[in-house]
Amino acid sequence: MRETGWITSPDGTAGEPPRGLSRLVVEPRRPEAVRNWPRAPWLVVATVCIGAFMGQLDASIVTLAFPTLRHDFGASLADVQWVGQAYLLVLIGLLPAVGRYADMFGRKLLYTYGFVIFVLGSALCGFAPSLLALIGFRALQGVGAAMFQANSVAIITGAIPRYNLGRAIGIQGAAQALGLALGPAAGGLLIALGGWRLIFFVNVPIGLAGTVLAWLLIPRSRNLARRRAFDWAGLGVFLPAVSALLLAVSYGNRYGWSSPLIVGFLGASGVLLAVFLLREKKTGAPMIDLSLFSRIPFSAGIASGLLSYLVLFGTLTVAPFFLEIAQHQPPGAAGLQLLVLPLGLAITAPFAGRLADRIGARLLTVGGMTVAAAALAISPVIKDHPGLFLGALAVTGIGLGAFTPPNNAAIMGAAPAHQSGMASGVLNMTRGLGTSLGLALAGLAYTIGAGGGEATARGADAGYDLAALFLAAAATLAALIAALRGRSPLSHDPSLTAE
Repeated sequence: MRETGWITSPDGTAGEPPRGLSRLVVEPRRPEAVRNWPRAPWLVVATVCIGAFMGQLDASIVTLAFPTLRHDFGASLADVQWVGQAYLLVLIGLLPAVGRYADMFGRKLLYTYGFVIFVLGSALCGFAPSLLALIGFRALQGVGAAMFQANSVAIITGAIPRYNLGRAIGIQGAAQALGLALGPAAGGLLIALGGWRLIFFVNVPIGLAGTVLAWLLIPRSRNLARRRAFDWAGLGVFLPAVSALLLAVSYGNRYGWSSPLIVGFLGASGVLLAVFLLREKKTGAPMIDLSLFSRIPFSAGIASGLLSYLVLFGTLTVAPFFLEIAQHQPPGAAGLQLLVLPLGLAITAPFAGRLADRIGARLLTVGGMTVAAAALAISPVIKDHPGLFLGALAVTGIGLGAFTPPNNAAIMGAAPAHQSGMASGVLNMTRGLGTSLGLALAGLAYTIGAGGGEATARGADAGYDLAALFLAAAATLAALIAALRGRSPLSHDPSLTAE
């Protein structure tokens, strides 16, 4: 793809090169040597994989520091959990808005500056003098993470030829899975070497490298949407609606789902989401274009994708309780055994993406979730045989690896090119929502199955059985929804061809 001139307007027309500080708000061309290299699109994928890896590593690494944070700050577990919750609330609430904004002003620009803000937030977290300051700096980290995560898949979609889109998204999915898999081990090592502050400082060199590579290797944005006034009112309603929902899901098990607090959160979220949907239908420049959901490949992909993340993180939530309490495994050994699931996903994802480029998404997405459902359904029967149980977890990861890249590629292929940032933001938001729902609902099923005896070996055994069957049912539902997408190829709209 040839890049000449400077993009100065939404329709991609060229103008005079900017001078001074204005250069910082205009996407630069890549160096000529990069632009002319035949493998340049794969440099884009490699750069995006840095953000994908770092985002998942950061999400899984922080939870290991909770006990240390409790000790150092003399705080309760509920207070310390806000170190994770603040990041998640900001990240999920901003993803669709950032995607929409990037569609108008440039995906490369927001992606790159997302790294800058994330690095700044990480450094401030490392120097945080108090728990309250740490929570605030984690929220700043969430802003940066939203900026680069919302645009990651959209940047790949714009840079990679459509016949390689599934393969590219499969590689990105493998990077995410590796970050998730290595988080616990890396967190334990870093905390042992330098304390909890080191898990934030480690983001600084990685993030700086990602910033430089993004500025040099990612092409300028094409097919930008016409610039309109941003829907700030919509964001003002959407952010508290999602926050209330996440708070209800996160604390439902602790306070009781029928408690006034949780019912209040759910009620407030429902009312605010209804107001948001009504506004998005009426406004001329919505934050989320609801017409996207009228496309079956898009809506089926989003719904089944949310369920897939619920299955993934739900399994990673309840399996440790079974291994540590029922099987009397030490936490370190349990953590190493659980690596088989994300590693199964990471190994399978690139192959699934490449195969999806040839046969489309339907067979792989339906088949992948069916395999995951079968493995989870049989795991209660074989869980007393360690080798077979770990094999079932690995097969669950393989099924999820076969599902995720084709599903993500099909979602992006169903979105118009000028709305790829919005579609990418919604896609990434479902991962956050699926994560929260997986933690809460799988935990609820485990608690019900244990009958109040979740701290005993018998209770953990029974709790895992019910949770695994619940997750198998969720995977089956995801497969049925994925089947609705039809037999369309990953990209079937001629208007979506990249420049």
